[in-house]
Amino acid sequence: MTITSNISRHSEVMMKRTKLYFTRALHRMQKGPGYTYKELLVWFCNNTNTHGPKRVVSEGPKKRVMWFILTLIFAGLVFWQWGVVIQTYLSYGVSVSLSIGFNTMVFPAVTVCNVNPFKYSRVKHLLHDLDELVDTALDRIQFSSQYSSGIPAPNNTNQNVTLDPSLWNYMPLVVIDEQDPNNPIVYNIFDSSTDYSQVNNATKGNETYAERYKVAIELCTNNGTQCSYRNFTSGVQAIKDWYLLQFSNIFSKIPEEEKVKMGYQAEDMILTCMFGGQPCSYRNFTHIFHQDYGNCYIFNWGQEGQELLESSNPGSDFGLKMVLDIDQEEYIPFLQSTAAARIILHQQRSFPFLKDLGIYAMPGTETSIAVLEDQTQHLEAPYSSCTVDGSDIPVANIYSKFNSSYSIQSCLRSCFQEIMVKYCKCAYYLFPLLDGAQYCNNKDYPDWVPCYYNIWDTVSYREQCINMCQQPCNDSNYKMTISMADWPSAAAEDWIFHVLSYEKDTSTDITVNRDGIMRLNIYFEEFNYRSISESPTTNVVWLLSNLGGQFGFWMGGSVLCIIEFGEIIIDCIWITILKILAWKRERRQKKRRPQYDDPPPTVAELVEAYSNPGFQPEDSNQVSMPIPGTPPPNYDSLRLKQIDAIDAISSDDE
Repeated sequence: MTITSNISRHSEVMMKRTKLYFTRALHRMQKGPGYTYKELLVWFCNNTNTHGPKRVVSEGPKKRVMWFILTLIFAGLVFWQWGVVIQTYLSYGVSVSLSIGFNTMVFPAVTVCNVNPFKYSRVKHLLHDLDELVDTALDRIQFSSQYSSGIPAPNNTNQNVTLDPSLWNYMPLVVIDEQDPNNPIVYNIFDSSTDYSQVNNATKGNETYAERYKVAIELCTNNGTQCSYRNFTSGVQAIKDWYLLQFSNIFSKIPEEEKVKMGYQAEDMILTCMFGGQPCSYRNFTHIFHQDYGNCYIFNWGQEGQELLESSNPGSDFGLKMVLDIDQEEYIPFLQSTAAARIILHQQRSFPFLKDLGIYAMPGTETSIAVLEDQTQHLEAPYSSCTVDGSDIPVANIYSKFNSSYSIQSCLRSCFQEIMVKYCKCAYYLFPLLDGAQYCNNKDYPDWVPCYYNIWDTVSYREQCINMCQQPCNDSNYKMTISMADWPSAAAEDWIFHVLSYEKDTSTDITVNRDGIMRLNIYFEEFNYRSISESPTTNVVWLLSNLGGQFGFWMGGSVLCIIEFGEIIIDCIWITILKILAWKRERRQKKRRPQYDDPPPTVAELVEAYSNPGFQPEDSNQVSMPIPGTPPPNYDSLRLKQIDAIDAISSDDE
């Protein structure tokens, strides 16, 4: 009980003290500063440490005007210079520094792929009907072009082939006759009923076939009711693009595990390997499935549990040496017209975007790649719009399943795939899938091709992704110097082919040849690396120094002068508030005053005045009290305020 009573007594004392404190504060607030605007201004000018205002109040009339004008001018210059300094600081400018270092360097990740994604012998059964379509298209395009030029049609031209409409009716190849630009004639290449012999072959002057006829892809939506044409200047490009679309339609339905088996295996592609003078093999490479190039193999990728390899010395003897076999005999005829290996050097734990950044290595050659590394470091916000790891980018990274770091390419492709899924309801085959999405195909999404081209060709969609994606703050770029030579030489090719053939399949028969093998040398040209880093040109110290320097130069002031100026502003504001409150209080009192100068009339007088117009009230003849000659002192302590449950405040406390 004693403890409880002590606690309650202590709380009562604290409440009394708190109420007393706030009552005193309210009393002081009601008193105000105690002087007018003019008195406040004079006091400030006499007591401030700034030079100009003192002379305004202490000099004679003429000098007072002169110093007043000078003070205004220099105060304006101070505020102008402050604005310039603050604007410079808020622009967040950066300065770029270049430094060159020499150190043992981590060897870059090297990704090698065959530009042909699948072996033709393993996918021929899937592409049989599609290849027949292309053969027919080529025959009919060739026939129409030769016939229009007056050349007899070749004997192997097959115009009466019966084709399965389900393979091409979603986006057929057409030939557009533009002899009359206002009324072009469209011929479906796959329509067996078309009689090319009836085509008007008259030409105007020296008009060529390419000027008159255009090969295009017909793109139709809404069950074929709305159609448009995607024209090509070359029949080769038209065939390749159309074939790739149909190829994507076929392979979008095949599981990735089966597609991996259809591609080039590491032991068949990587024949020899050596790094830093030590032997290695295809087992030192990490496999990934690339949508564009099928099976790809990465050396020194540095994924979890893998030790990063360093190059002990510059030069070709201390780099990576490989012999690759791309096996041109297994190339898909209409898909890939380039025979090469695709190579890219990139950072560890980053996805290799070979189609955007890769280089070709030609078969029958030895390609040497000398590497120099540039390290770039950007400042984070607010100095730049770079991102550290991409977590602040509002795009889901579709390459996260590869455990790869953020890059602009991954962001742009992820953004495009999101737009594709949003508007076309399916995903583009050459990019990884979004969660819950399916790859586009003609059966389930018959309008996907026009939708894809519409997104791909629309500038606003590209700008949307470009504005959304930001560069990484830390990045490494590899500059390459590439040289090539014939390999193997004519004198050495026999024994080299025999040895490589035996090592590949333990056979003395020649299974490799100049059209399929190549040699790669990748090494650091020097151990000098360039580091390009950014640093802020301004900071808080710079800002305060410049603000203080300008204020001291023009006005001879310091931080204390700024505090004094802030104090007078607060006093002016408080005087204004008190005047406004007094004005409102006076208005309320004026409304409550009686409207009579004399004492108000009685009810009988009001009735008599209303009924008798000649009635006049009698003068009271009362003698007014004399006005004292000396008014009472106007002490603040005489203001009587009622304070509840609190002792009177002494003058010392005030």
